[in-house]
Amino acid sequence: MVTERLQHLRALMAKNGIQAYLLPTSDFHESEYVGDYFKSRKYLSGFTGSAGSVVVTLETAGLWTDGRYFIQAARELADSGITLYKMGEEGVPTLEEFLVDSLKEGDVLGFDGRVVNARLGLRLSEKLSSRKISISYEKDLVDEIWTDRPALPTTPAFLLEEKYSGKSTALKLEAVRSEMQKKQAKYHIITSLDDIAWLFNIRGGDIAYNPVVLSYAVIDSEKAYLFLDERKLSAEIKKELENAGVEIKDYFEIYEFVKTLPKTEKILLDTAKVNYAIYKNLGTDADIIDATNPTVLFKAVKNPVELENLRKAHIKDGVAVTKFIYWLKQNIGKTEITEVSASDFLEAKRREQEGCIDLSFDTISAYNANAAMMHYKATEESHAVLKPEGILLVDSGGQYYEGTTDITRTIVLGEISDEIKKHFTAVLRSMLNLSDARFLHGCIGLNLDILARGPIWDMDLDYKCGTGHGVGYLLNVHEAPNGFRWKKVPERDDGCVLEEGMVTTDEPGVYIEGSHGIRTENELICHKGVKNEYGQFMYFEHLTFAPIDLEAVDTSYMTGREIDSLNRYHKDVYEKLSPYLTDEENLWLKEATRAI
Repeated sequence: MVTERLQHLRALMAKNGIQAYLLPTSDFHESEYVGDYFKSRKYLSGFTGSAGSVVVTLETAGLWTDGRYFIQAARELADSGITLYKMGEEGVPTLEEFLVDSLKEGDVLGFDGRVVNARLGLRLSEKLSSRKISISYEKDLVDEIWTDRPALPTTPAFLLEEKYSGKSTALKLEAVRSEMQKKQAKYHIITSLDDIAWLFNIRGGDIAYNPVVLSYAVIDSEKAYLFLDERKLSAEIKKELENAGVEIKDYFEIYEFVKTLPKTEKILLDTAKVNYAIYKNLGTDADIIDATNPTVLFKAVKNPVELENLRKAHIKDGVAVTKFIYWLKQNIGKTEITEVSASDFLEAKRREQEGCIDLSFDTISAYNANAAMMHYKATEESHAVLKPEGILLVDSGGQYYEGTTDITRTIVLGEISDEIKKHFTAVLRSMLNLSDARFLHGCIGLNLDILARGPIWDMDLDYKCGTGHGVGYLLNVHEAPNGFRWKKVPERDDGCVLEEGMVTTDEPGVYIEGSHGIRTENELICHKGVKNEYGQFMYFEHLTFAPIDLEAVDTSYMTGREIDSLNRYHKDVYEKLSPYLTDEENLWLKEATRAI
């Protein structure tokens, strides 16, 4: 199937005079996750991971993806004719280096300019033009061979009331215009879906698990223009937007609209988000200010209403997860449970919670060796049956009116090895060490990552991903610009100063291929602490509450401080969740959260 599709694409490339064709994992908005219509890379390559880019030449093909997907990609690309390039590994060329080496003078690189961001498009153009290699960005060649391509979504949008958002669209627009004024920008183009959803207090269902609406926005000093499928909007939403000075235009009208913006005025946009086609339509003489959208920081710093709602959401979510763990512990070995049925049970417990709208991502339910793949996906066709031995890693989350959740627990199902206990305890120590951090304002995630990664590095092990990411409010489960990682990663915009009100995950792990994977994940709220002659100190508040499996904890590896930290956390878990559990569940939780 994949080889046939590659043949069809190469025939079209030859017909159009294109020697290399680029297929990123993206939609028209540079979204991390994309709707079915935009899964061209998956369609062509068979690789199902959420991150990666394919380059097809007339003779070869390659996929570039990060460490989360090395194991999965190697399996899915087997016999496809597509070479796996492990991003960041020693001796592996970058996608750009590959293109420079593979193309010769006079060749043409092709891609759909709507799914490549302007920054990448401009960088490729600059590198290749010196060798007289041109770019063709007007055609979506995969569309010509994808005969049963899904349609664009038509899911209705809904309004997020102020009791959840904490701030009106009018006030949010006022804040954006203030930032525009500081930069002397007359216009601001926004194409990132979570920024638009936050700014206009609307949510939708155009991407699975991400409650956003396919849309673009242009803001000037007096008016805002929102480009989307108007059929998705109710009369109530239209009225709210009209009151905020927002004019609705057709989704695809953005491409012609930007051509009409005056060349004499400055335009604020982020070339890492705005697609190459929109950027080119502005014209070469456009006066562009390339900067991060002001909304990125605005939405990352949760307001008091959002924070209070988030605390409520996480109690609900903790109840669902705790009921799931109790059920799993009581039934393992007595009835058949699979990775899939376990995931389904947890989803059912979540959906029982008031205000639960959806999951926040596709649940990872991974037994023993399957958990070594960070983003493993169990399916009805391929899954493991759980046994009363080993461990199950479950990474999951929910979308509630009160916010977005993301939690991972690794659960003991029976007998486990001393090595697993050692690794589990190291991961637990890592999570607690970071959550207990005290630090000065001005620190970024790079400053703090060693607190989590240290116990893992002490074993000469590592995990090939960041330690944590920002989380949206009833939005994307991965949200810039805050995060924890040990080194800068160009494609990850998560190196900002940690501010009060930011929510970030804390999720170290150990992944041993062919054996096991362990992750423990809580979300943290950043707060201001003591301010003195040394500066403003900061600290974290646990937002996530669910038991951590004591059956896998070996206290001989822990310090007294770490044990105290775990005991304090478990005391809070019991106090916060017990009012919502049955008597039997409470008896079990009391033991599961006992002081050690």
